[in-house]
Amino acid sequence: VQLQASGGGLVQAGGSLRLSCAASGRTLVGYALGWFRQIPGKEREFVASITWPGGTTYYADSVKGRFTSSRDNAKKTVYLQMNSLKPEDTAVYYCAARHTRSGSTWGSWGQGTQVTVSS
Repeated sequence: VQLQASGGGLVQAGGSLRLSCAASGRTLVGYALGWFRQIPGKEREFVASITWPGGTTYYADSVKGRFTSSRDNAKKTVYLQMNSLKPEDTAVYYCAARHTRSGSTWGSWGQGTQVTVSS
């Protein structure tokens, strides 16, 4: 699976951004697409994921109630709607894909997109 992330930018605290991740190369049935973020010097952390085609979502506690993951089946694109952004949400955001079978790892990664939240 090839992934292309976009939509990052600079926003003030309390604002919103929507990230997109377009997938290509194969069917996404049986896959989960996830969002991760990384700050320089820190490990990459899980943010959210959504399964295909069921649409089951998972969120990190730090973003629950503020971020929403959704998908467009026809466009093979997942979105991360980020509301009520905080300065601590500043990071490079990556999308990734893995099969949903037990033991699968996040093996496909897109390039990152920078999100900067100013206070």
